Amino acid sequence: MTSTSPYTRTHTCGQLRSSHAGARVTVAGWVDSRREHGDALVFIDLRDREGVTQLVFDLEDCPKDVVDASDKLRGEDVIAASGVVRVRDGGANPKLETGEIEVVVDTLTVLSKAQTPPFHPTDKDSLPNEEIRLRHRYLDLRRPRMQKILRTRHRASKLARDYFDEQGFLEIETPILCKSTPEGARDFLVPSRLQPGAWYALPQSPQLFKQILMVSGCERYMQICRCFRDEDPRADRQAEFTQIDLEMSFVTREQVMDTMEGFARRLWKEVLGVDVPPLPRITYHEAMHRYGVDRPDTRYGLELVDISDIAAKTDFKVFTQALEKRKGAVKAIRIPGGAERLTRKMTDGYSEFVKQFGAGGAPVTKRGEAGFDTGVARFVEPIRAELDERLGLEPGDLVVFGADTFTVCARALGELRQKIARDLGMIPEGAWNFVWVIDFPMFEYDEEGGRWVAMHHPFTAPNPDQLDAFLRADAGDRDAIEGVVSAGYDLVVNGSEIAGGSIRIHDQAVQEKVFRLIGLSDEEAKEKFSFLLDALKYGAPPHGGIAFGFDRLVMHLCGTDNIRDVMAFPKTQIGADLMTRAPGPVDAAQLKELHVVNTAQDKPA
Repeated sequence: MTSTSPYTRTHTCGQLRSSHAGARVTVAGWVDSRREHGDALVFIDLRDREGVTQLVFDLEDCPKDVVDASDKLRGEDVIAASGVVRVRDGGANPKLETGEIEVVVDTLTVLSKAQTPPFHPTDKDSLPNEEIRLRHRYLDLRRPRMQKILRTRHRASKLARDYFDEQGFLEIETPILCKSTPEGARDFLVPSRLQPGAWYALPQSPQLFKQILMVSGCERYMQICRCFRDEDPRADRQAEFTQIDLEMSFVTREQVMDTMEGFARRLWKEVLGVDVPPLPRITYHEAMHRYGVDRPDTRYGLELVDISDIAAKTDFKVFTQALEKRKGAVKAIRIPGGAERLTRKMTDGYSEFVKQFGAGGAPVTKRGEAGFDTGVARFVEPIRAELDERLGLEPGDLVVFGADTFTVCARALGELRQKIARDLGMIPEGAWNFVWVIDFPMFEYDEEGGRWVAMHHPFTAPNPDQLDAFLRADAGDRDAIEGVVSAGYDLVVNGSEIAGGSIRIHDQAVQEKVFRLIGLSDEEAKEKFSFLLDALKYGAPPHGGIAFGFDRLVMHLCGTDNIRDVMAFPKTQIGADLMTRAPGPVDAAQLKELHVVNTAQDKPA
């Protein structure tokens, strides 16, 4: 025998249609608004996560206790209401999915009274700043847009599980409390109570564990996992985040990429209804030369063009001094119609903009009818014919230049390219441009630290045709090491990296050389990675994988550029949870039990 309560719903607030006319129903939710119509009728819009239903209280026919209770209802009160569905007399409300009907209420239960909230979840015109919304996140999450985002996030995770299950992957959990290992970012550390002086680290990723699972014979692993990196948050990054983590055994790079491409295409099709064509592939070298970044946005032009050979013919010191540097380069961007569309103030601002990326400035000139004018015209006029041909210049165009080492020049112009596109409204709405970036350098040289670092991570294998060259290369031969191409790959959409991975090293000798090259002694490698090195001794299959940034995926699917929008309980720019007030102090007894001493002189804000 089952029992019911006065608030047992028969339908949600987004479910009723004209076909339900005459049916007795019960709906429950939050009071969204209350309106009186003369002395005879009261209308209440009732909201739950599925939508809004209009309730009608006929003051002449409704029981007195229901009328009295309805008179006291205010926004965000929680109620349950029962009555009969009828088609609206005054015509349907096209703004609501339930706009054809209303419920004539004869029974009302007030489940919870609400104080006046700091903001109303459906008042779009007076939405408060983010700080207030995060402090009252439970109200912010009631907003229909936030409910839609949570639903999309759920759907994306279910699609991921379904797709990879079809592909033979096993979902396997990996530890949250693990060993601190160098993975590029700062670890979050957790003290051990049972082993005084010893510490766990929260995982920056399950990288080592998923490789161990491949050595263990699991063959295909997936996990929607939490990861932790003690980095400064930003619009598309949080210290605590989620990724779809994957690994496969006995595969080539192409097989991994084909499998992951299938997932991306299904996700966009089923969530957005977008048919994504087969994804193009470009090399890291091509991406840097044409776009200045390894996550190229290919929705618009403004590509970088190398003019080093032409620039060498000028007496412009900005060009000639750059070309004297190791791997110096001069590049240019043609901006069609930029002579009229970009003001002097804007182009001066571009010179300041690129300084944050190490460039000294961004010289410009305009292509007039008779030649170059303004800016650095007198320096480049002698090479006008060659620039016209190389850049495809026409009268009215503006040219912006970059000159420095290749790395600085490409990065500065690559970032500037994106800013110019935004300033000129060149980014098409509704376009989805995916691209695989492949053939990354295996290592890059850290000039400040004077050492080699792995471009992806130290477990990335060289491309098969690079293996012999890598094993022969001496750490002091900079050109040889920089020339080693890895079996890494990134998936990029609209200039945003949404996934990155590689074929892994499964040979112990190769792994040991990588560790030595990045400055780890045999003792340090053994201390930090002994379990992986030991596992490789006992028969490791060729394997590779990838990790999708799940939060970034959802950002794209929901059309937002703020990662905090797609997390139920995010942190602020200083890593604070304004709702729970974390991080916060703990009492001395807890610290003593963990064998930890608080050395901070000031109390947390």
